[in-house]
Amino acid sequence: MKPLRGSVVLRSATTLTLPSTQNAVITDNNRLRLFSGSANVPFSQEVARYLGLDLGPMIRKRFADGEIYIQVQESIRGCDVYLIQPTCNPVNDHLMELLIMIDACRRASARQITAVIPYYGYARADRKTAGRESITAKLVANLITQGGAHRVIAMDLHSAQIQGYFDIPFDHVYGSPVIIDYLASKELSDIVVVSPDVGGVARARAFAKKLNDAPLAIIDKRRQAHNVAEVLNVIGDVAGKTAVLVDDMIDTGGTIAAGAKLLRDEGARQVYACATHAVFSPPAVERLSSGLFEEVIVTNTVPVPPEHQFEQLTVLSVANLLGETIWRVHEDTSVSSMFR
Repeated sequence: MKPLRGSVVLRSATTLTLPSTQNAVITDNNRLRLFSGSANVPFSQEVARYLGLDLGPMIRKRFADGEIYIQVQESIRGCDVYLIQPTCNPVNDHLMELLIMIDACRRASARQITAVIPYYGYARADRKTAGRESITAKLVANLITQGGAHRVIAMDLHSAQIQGYFDIPFDHVYGSPVIIDYLASKELSDIVVVSPDVGGVARARAFAKKLNDAPLAIIDKRRQAHNVAEVLNVIGDVAGKTAVLVDDMIDTGGTIAAGAKLLRDEGARQVYACATHAVFSPPAVERLSSGLFEEVIVTNTVPVPPEHQFEQLTVLSVANLLGETIWRVHEDTSVSSMFR
């Protein structure tokens, strides 16, 4: 079983400068405050280490009926506060905890509150595809904005247009540099980047461009119901090649496993799966560890407990990337230049 890979050193294209970043933040630590929700504390601690800070003290507890109680344990009056909380399973609890954290900081007179959401839940319902549906991605955006957040930082949204649901500044961060850097270190040959569905073509095309302009293939998929997909055929040449399936998240693993099986049937020599968010709802682990993949590469935006780990799994850390983003936002410097 492979352990977490730890901090990943990004290539020069990301222009990360750890020593100067730490010095810059430390001289201004009277204004910058970093707090973590309960969803992924180890990840938040990694981000804090990158910035040369400690996580702020906060009391988090529950009443007997399940209500969440939050109290910030230091003065944050006039400070720039960054709240790190992915809205992963249990989604509702972690989302509510984030909203309560935002409200507590607003009432404590924080100068600016930034919700740092490595994994943005409820993002799959981003438009109406049938009558009488809710657009939960917009609803969550409203809750965060009305709760008192001044800015949002999120990583690899399910669809990029979710940024437009917010009426506050939004920084969209991509985990692909870390994954691409890792794939480059493996020196794979005859790579073809594969989108598991038509909706992910833009993501896969951008991934392929950064991976030495690798060719692109698309899996034609028809979804019959939520978490149920029927794969039909592959558009593009994958025979004898190393296929790299790219998606933003792996939930039950049905789509990406069916795609891998089809790629094998079409003659792909090797199949790798790459995704930022390892949601891994049952029976994802069984599907991903069934021998279809040489390797399943994810990041630590969502915690990966021991029961979700398997031999082919590699977890890369994007804490440095998110820490650099926080520093650049705090110092009013460019975030997009990290991905050029």
